Parts: sequence; C-alpha cells; structure tokens
Amino acid sequence: MSVTILFGGLSRERFVSVATAQSLHRALPEADIWFWDTDDHVYPVTGEALLGHDRPFEVPFKADSKGIALEAALDQAASDGRVLILGLHGGSAENGQFQVRCELRGVAFTGSGSAASHLSFDKVSAKLFASFAGVPSPAAVELANIETAFEDYGKLIAKPAQDGSSYGLIYVNATQDIAAVRAAAKTEPYVIEPFVSGPEATCGVLEQADGSLIALPPVEIVPADGAFDYKGKYLSSQTQEICPARFAPEINAAIQEIALKAHRALSCRGYSRTDVIISDKGPIYLETNTLPGLTGASLYPKSLKAQGIEFVDFLKGQIDIAVKRAKG
Repeated sequence: MSVTILFGGLSRERFVSVATAQSLHRALPEADIWFWDTDDHVYPVTGEALLGHDRPFEVPFKADSKGIALEAALDQAASDGRVLILGLHGGSAENGQFQVRCELRGVAFTGSGSAASHLSFDKVSAKLFASFAGVPSPAAVELANIETAFEDYGKLIAKPAQDGSSYGLIYVNATQDIAAVRAAAKTEPYVIEPFVSGPEATCGVLEQADGSLIALPPVEIVPADGAFDYKGKYLSSQTQEICPARFAPEINAAIQEIALKAHRALSCRGYSRTDVIISDKGPIYLETNTLPGLTGASLYPKSLKAQGIEFVDFLKGQIDIAVKRAKG
C-alpha cells in the first residue's frame, strides 16, 4: 500500500491546505506528496519544498516539477493502489465532487464519502438534516426579508452557504451592512441567520477501528477582536483556543452530543468537526466540517491531544478506515 498526501485544490482554502500538508508530512515523512494546483494538474512535491514554504496562509504554493491532469493522477492512484490522505479543504475538494471521482475508481481516501461530504458542505442542508436528529440551530432568514429580520433581531450574521474557514463572513450590525450582504449574495449563495450571542466552541468526532464514535474534548474559542473569521483563525496570535473547554460539565457534554448527532445525521465517516455557539439556552449548531484543518494550529489536533491521541496514530487509524471502505 502506497500512502500519498494530497493537498492544494481549487478553493480559497488551498492556503490552509498547505499548512495542513506540512503537519501531515511531519507526522508521516515517508508518504508521497502530491500538490493539486489551480490549473487542475497534480504535481509531485518533495518534503523539503513543502516544509520550506513560509507563510502558507498568505503566500501561494507553487511546485517546480512536471504535473499531470487531476483525472490522470487519480487513474494513477487507482493503478498504484494508493491511499490518499486528504489535506484538502473547501470547494470541490470537500463538497463531494472529488470524493465521487475517487469512489468511481476504487481509490481509498480519508474522510467522509461523496454523499456525506456534499450534504455537510451545504450549510442549509446540513442544518436541515441535523435538525432531524434533534439538533437546535439558528432560524433561517431569507435575503428578501433581511431588512425586516434586522429590525426584529437587531443583529444578523451572513456567511457563504458553501465555503469554509469563515471566508466571506459578514456581521450585520447596521443597515449599511445589508448592502454588503446583497452584493456578496450576487456571486454565491449566502446563509443569513439571527446573530446568537455567546461564546463559540467546536467539537471533533472520531471514528474508531470498530466503527464506534467518540466525541473529543470541546474547544473553547476566544477571538482576539470578537470575530472568528479567516484573520482571527489563521493570522492572529491573540485568538485563544482552549481545550478542554472551560464550560460547565453539562455544557461540554451537550456540545459533544450535538457533534455526535450531527456526524451520524450527515453520515460522516472517519472524522468530523462541528461548530457551535453557546447561547443562554445552551449549545446551538452552526455547521459540520468533513475535512477540518489539521495544521499545527488547528482545532481538531488540539482535541486529539487533549484526548491523549497522538496525531500519527490518528492518521494511521484513518488510513486503515479508508482502505477497508474502499475494499467494500
């Protein structure tokens, strides 16, 4: 079995993907490394080139090798019997399109399958399916009714329906912010919700070798300036991410229960991470990530560490799950 780290992709989250790949390579230095560039070609990369890339969250990565088209690379992965460790985030890498290409070829890959990935990536559908499991989530606001909703709630939040890493997050604190939401919604679908006041948290779910699930210790998020957007996540040194979270035991237990219910309702596999906000009525579901960041500063690895699970052992377990799934 040949293990290959695949990173990059076509989405805005390819910057995060580079940092994830660096962490993956440090844990599995013997694995091959493939870079999926924005020209839709895949390039072999050395560990030295990957680790030598500074400021991955800001500076695009470029390979200096000869590449082949993505479809050809996946054909090669199938013929070589490779298992792909997905260091990918966002866009077609996380919405199920990439996964179905692998499934049709019998290529083993880590993370959820195409159907669960597609469902989870769309925040509207994910909220709907999570609600079937009894998971509470914020009410939906139609764009046509945004002015009335702003008057009713006093504050709204808008975010791309199919994107991650808090790209495009808009806080509607004043009437002029409504224009920004309308402009953004012209280029991509947006989810608009009443702003829920309270601390933010996230909780990872891990599938074990026997198929059972465990909820990892929740992470409490304290943004530097009150906004956990892309800058707050990856570029600010002042954001605090505390694990285990300091909430009351019953709140942490409720967060874990929501994460488990969402993981099951969305048919996720391998691992996932669910984001919540702690309202005065308890944890409220926001979204589920099927390929959460695995960078040195990411939230999921923090939870693994708090659970006493080594990152390399987590990866080896995910590889085993991927191989068993591909074999049917």
